Amino acid sequence: MAIAFTFPGQGSQSVGMGKDLADTFPEARRVFEEVDDALGEKLSKVIWEGPEDVLTLTANAQPALMAVSLAAFRALEARGFQPKGKVAYFAGHSLGEYSALAAAGTFSIADTARLLRTRGNAMQQAVPVGEGAMAAIIGLDQAEVEAACAEAAKGSVCQIANDNGGGQLVISGAKPAVEHAARLCTEKGAKRAIMLPVSAPFHSALMQPAADVMRDALAAVRKSAPMIPVVANVSVQPLSEPEEIAAKLVEQVTGRVRWRETVEWFAGNGVGTLYEIGAGKVLSGLARRINRDVATAAVGSPAEVEAAVAALGK
Repeated sequence: MAIAFTFPGQGSQSVGMGKDLADTFPEARRVFEEVDDALGEKLSKVIWEGPEDVLTLTANAQPALMAVSLAAFRALEARGFQPKGKVAYFAGHSLGEYSALAAAGTFSIADTARLLRTRGNAMQQAVPVGEGAMAAIIGLDQAEVEAACAEAAKGSVCQIANDNGGGQLVISGAKPAVEHAARLCTEKGAKRAIMLPVSAPFHSALMQPAADVMRDALAAVRKSAPMIPVVANVSVQPLSEPEEIAAKLVEQVTGRVRWRETVEWFAGNGVGTLYEIGAGKVLSGLARRINRDVATAAVGSPAEVEAAVAALGK
């Protein structure tokens, strides 16, 4: 069975993440130094020391999570692991798609850090604070959630932003419409409808100003064909052509993160194990709920790096 590497998205961050990797592997420490240099600030200090509310800011969390993922990836390489020929596919959840592309060599680490800082700022600025919202809908099928969104929108914006699998869908859009849709979902029999503590309505049509910013930013950056095909969030198809990759990243700003379908696509294309590269174990938990036949392993600490190298070989 083939393996795939997955790269986590926002929500996986925690103060102190990646510090043990940097202390153990010089190659991992260099990733954090590259990110600091690219951004012109000590983001590594915020990552390792906090405060948490500063790390959680979208413009910080996005490059920070990428830095930890690439530090783990470089640590694997430092221990002699060569992904080419051993890993069939990469994929990342939302911002994690950028981490996947950096690991695959499409973007440099420095360019990826700058792209994610730009993306985080643009997403935050696209909608005034308080005007957008997101909610997690638990235990209601996709068709009924889509119907609730359509009924609640009424000329406004309300849509499914994330299909995370395991009966969890996240909706996003204008705050009144999202609140209305959440109530409708509860009436339709959802187990829970939880308003999320987010600062903007990510992956909705309200993010179009941010998509326009990212179109220009991606056009200006150097892009190479990835050494491993990267499965795109919005199309659930492996991409290897740089301009198509850039186009899908622009679509992703306003489009749905189709993670359930991604895991199912892996399972249907011979992938038996998903390695989660970076902070936390969120994607591993989602994968187990989506398809119990797919094994998972996390690679976010020196011990996990060693375990992965032992399992995968060099």
